[in-house]
Amino acid sequence: MTASVNDWQWLYRQLLDRWGVQHWWPAKTPFEVMVGAILTQNTAWSNVEKAIARLQAADLMGVEKILASNDANLESCLHPSGYYRVKARRLRALCAFLQEEGCAELPESLRERGALANLRRKLLQVHGVGEETADSILLYALQLPIMVVDAYTKRIASRLGWCTERVTYAELQRDIESALVPGDVAMRNELHALLVELGKNICRPRRPFCSQCPLRRRCAYGAGQERPGN
Repeated sequence: MTASVNDWQWLYRQLLDRWGVQHWWPAKTPFEVMVGAILTQNTAWSNVEKAIARLQAADLMGVEKILASNDANLESCLHPSGYYRVKARRLRALCAFLQEEGCAELPESLRERGALANLRRKLLQVHGVGEETADSILLYALQLPIMVVDAYTKRIASRLGWCTERVTYAELQRDIESALVPGDVAMRNELHALLVELGKNICRPRRPFCSQCPLRRRCAYGAGQERPGN
């Protein structure tokens, strides 16, 4: 890793100046955040919103309600999010975990069941919950200070020349965490949301809009795009 504390602080300031506070994660309740963290796997957020709307219309937005629902009803609600049978199993697994932890009625009370590291370890043992999903639940649903790393984050950092494309989730997370104020949930929330905004709309996988990027003056990839012949 080649990024320094000052690099990530600079990136955060540039993106915040450009787009401001993102008010992310869009959800009415902490449990809805948890559901969204499962459903957003391998799909666009617009599809997640459709699935969540169906769950709400079917009165299934609750731990016990999801566990008591039949497969056909639950899968029908999740259909817009894709891989709906897989996600139904994963959502049931998360709900079963919350029930076992005594958090069925108030899922956000999970944060009181142990230290962050222990909660993360438990979440990673739940079927279908990987690092990004676990950290999204910890940060956005439970308001615990941990940086979420996703494909946007890796793409942006590698294009800046701060890591290689083969960087692991843990390596990049540690690098970013070293630049952030310990315990600052709001900053981690905003930084992740701003990186998503940049990755979705400017730093795209193909044909990125480098000339519009607020990070272009320090971006190795962008400098290469501006050379004659590119």
